[in-house]
Amino acid sequence: MYYLSRLYSFFYILSLIIFFFSTTEVRAKSFEINNIEISEPFENNFDKNRVIDSGFKKAFLELIYQLTKSVDYEKFETMKLNKIKSMIETFSIQEEKFINQEYFLTLGVSFNKKKIFNYLEKKNIYPSQIKKEKFLFIPIIIDQDVNNLIIFSNNPIYNIWNKNIKTYELIDYLMPSEDLEDYNLIKKNLDNIETYDFSEITKKYFLKNYIISLIFRSNDEIRVLTKIYNEKNEIIKNNSFKNLDLNDDKDLTFFRDNLKNLFEDTWKKINEINTSIKLSLNIKIKNDDLKKSNQFESDLLSIELVNDYSIQKFNKDFIFYEILFNGTVQNFINIMKNKNYNLNTEKKVWTIE
Repeated sequence: MYYLSRLYSFFYILSLIIFFFSTTEVRAKSFEINNIEISEPFENNFDKNRVIDSGFKKAFLELIYQLTKSVDYEKFETMKLNKIKSMIETFSIQEEKFINQEYFLTLGVSFNKKKIFNYLEKKNIYPSQIKKEKFLFIPIIIDQDVNNLIIFSNNPIYNIWNKNIKTYELIDYLMPSEDLEDYNLIKKNLDNIETYDFSEITKKYFLKNYIISLIFRSNDEIRVLTKIYNEKNEIIKNNSFKNLDLNDDKDLTFFRDNLKNLFEDTWKKINEINTSIKLSLNIKIKNDDLKKSNQFESDLLSIELVNDYSIQKFNKDFIFYEILFNGTVQNFINIMKNKNYNLNTEKKVWTIE
């Protein structure tokens, strides 16, 4: 019995060491911003550190533009470099080269997730999950003066929409292909276009997300009725613009950028993280399967709504985790269910079965 007791103690301590170090290695969740490109003339006063510092700021803004709504962007334009550096975990020079007396640098920067979220919380800004998604986008111009519609390649919005895409945009837009049948279908429903559901057209693209923008043009005003659909939401937005000429490149770009900001902000609102909510969850998992527990930890790190987690204790049967979650109990259960975890929630400490 003494021998068996010592043998058990040995393996118990060994499991503690293995789990401690495996958790420490992956615990620090970070935001990875890659392929940040900076250049500067290679002159007498050239300073590589100055170029890297410029890359840090550019990477930080790239991250912030993904996390926050467009109304908050200006709040970060004058962010002090020292503050940005304090939230950086690591960085790497992915490429550097000299071309015609010009120095080119490509940088990768890792930001500490917890520090970023804490900083935004202090500024009373709720971040969004960085969730990139594809949407079908159908813009339709209705010229009310002549009761006519403009769609597909005759539509300047359609033609310009996917030009000059910003790297921080979360929505990837699929434009509809030119289809005479679709055109006739829309034209047939022109009188009831605001209530028409477009399902006969959208179902052809096998996408769960789509945006329909009805752009009513008359005299000096453009009114836009937009319907944004995804699996769980149907959102209607109304906007108006005065004195815009969609045949003018500058006005057209302004109009396009405003609509894109509206769609991005709406998508971010859907995926908003309320960092002021820190729900404490206690979960135990059997410790006889190292691969399963490592996968569980990896999955926790991949969930943006998980603020932090830690291993509270071990015994001979289970590993006990405490998880801080920025959301509701049901939200966590749904996320874990989608990741194929079966949670027994009958007791105070939940069990992964």
